Amino acid sequence: MTIYGTRPEAIKVAPIIKAIERDARLESITVVTGQHREMLDQVNAMFGIIPDHDMNIMSNGQSLNGILAKVVSGVDMILETERPDVVIVQGDTSTVMGAAVASFNRQIPVVHVEAGLRSGDISSPFPEEANRKLTSQIAALHLAPTSTSKGNLTREDISENDIVITGNSVIDTLMYATENLHVAFEDPRLEALRDAKRAGEAGRVLLVTAHRRENLGTAMEGIGQAVAELAKKYPELMIIFPLHKNPKVRSAIRPAVEQLDNVLLLEPLAYAEFTQVLSLADVVLTDSGGVQEEAPSLGKPVLVMRENTERPEAVVAGTVKLIGTHKQRLIDEVSLLLDSAEAYASMANAVNPYGDGKAAERTLSAIKWKFQEGERPEDFGQ
Repeated sequence: MTIYGTRPEAIKVAPIIKAIERDARLESITVVTGQHREMLDQVNAMFGIIPDHDMNIMSNGQSLNGILAKVVSGVDMILETERPDVVIVQGDTSTVMGAAVASFNRQIPVVHVEAGLRSGDISSPFPEEANRKLTSQIAALHLAPTSTSKGNLTREDISENDIVITGNSVIDTLMYATENLHVAFEDPRLEALRDAKRAGEAGRVLLVTAHRRENLGTAMEGIGQAVAELAKKYPELMIIFPLHKNPKVRSAIRPAVEQLDNVLLLEPLAYAEFTQVLSLADVVLTDSGGVQEEAPSLGKPVLVMRENTERPEAVVAGTVKLIGTHKQRLIDEVSLLLDSAEAYASMANAVNPYGDGKAAERTLSAIKWKFQEGERPEDFGQ
């Protein structure tokens, strides 16, 4: 049984679910909590996944504790009915932690995909750092994306016999989307930009995403102001900014940039469209976790608007740089990449440490090895 609730989870479990479905010896049961609704449904539709159970837990204004309570109680009822042999969860959301607790209390083994990420600060990102650490205490099998993640787990006294390094399945999904899907943009401005890029007639593109809870308030307002300054400094630069649905994000960003001709404010993009925009971008400015993994696979320098990251591998490799949220720092770091060919090349040509497109295959092999039969898969990167 695979349980997930947000778009980032769906993106990363989709290739694993499809791999399970292709195996005649396994039965796939999918459960969605609906922690993200529209965006979650888009990814399921892209992969042709029809959930067996849809909990649809979200309501306006509910607290984190309210979400968690609904996940635990709702998943528990489904577990009682379905009685799966193994439960798969991915990442660090409230869905992950709640589903893991519910499964553990029914003595059902938990497989944690993307295990071992650590920022070192329990409150940043919040509540994700706590969610993934708590899930690690419950899981029976830890599927770490990198050797760094495995090291985090072994330092917390997780047995090496319970850890397999698989790479990150987000790379499986990204490769599938960019290589196999023909995507038509709903927004004609993006279609025109893609045509211009292909014809060599477009200028450079800066892709911006921002949504982290810890950046709400003055930090988010500063992000909007920095984007506005960059738009004015580089009038030939096209800035694409899909705005998160959170009203606090929108109220912080819109006033600074909505009157600027070279800032393209968009509604959140379907995943397939986002991958195409990512491929058009020259520089990425983000506070997202997943984008830190995806963009390096396409050779895009990533500037991360956070003080720390649970994904340090790309920082060490040189394709990702932590720059915080100070307005002038954002302007200076983006300007450096736009003005210096050497600085740009040093990031764009760095090696991506996150995967080779075979994480789902290793995940399935690891589950079979742990709970059925077969040989232990070789660790990714070894």
